[in-house]
Amino acid sequence: MDKVLIDTDVILDFFFDRQPFSDHAAIVLSYCEMNKIEGYITPVILSNVYYLLRKTAKHELVIDKLRQLLTILDILIIDKKSIMQAMNSGFKDFEDALQNFAAESADNISVILTRNTKDFKNSKLGVMTPESYVKL
Repeated sequence: MDKVLIDTDVILDFFFDRQPFSDHAAIVLSYCEMNKIEGYITPVILSNVYYLLRKTAKHELVIDKLRQLLTILDILIIDKKSIMQAMNSGFKDFEDALQNFAAESADNISVILTRNTKDFKNSKLGVMTPESYVKL
């Protein structure tokens, strides 16, 4: 079973129904719900999603949506080692570097699912869009 890191943009595509991307995001999340894949996010992703959803809905509703999300996704640890690797990496986006090194430090994460594949060009992991992943 694949273990995948699901980037912020994919989660937001789903929640905000951003067409045409939301359909593939929904399929990826349904794979997680059906235990076809193991999906992961980081605390940074969760915080970013909360922040952006909170602009459109009350705290209680956003927390409820995040609770539902966490019934099908697990959270990776971002420790000091991952942070230092991110700081010393060739990544131009520090947030993406944090996601990447948390995933690299985890057991058996094989793919990062993101629409911003170019931001992860320095990753040692596979990087795919949800659309490409679903087509596999």
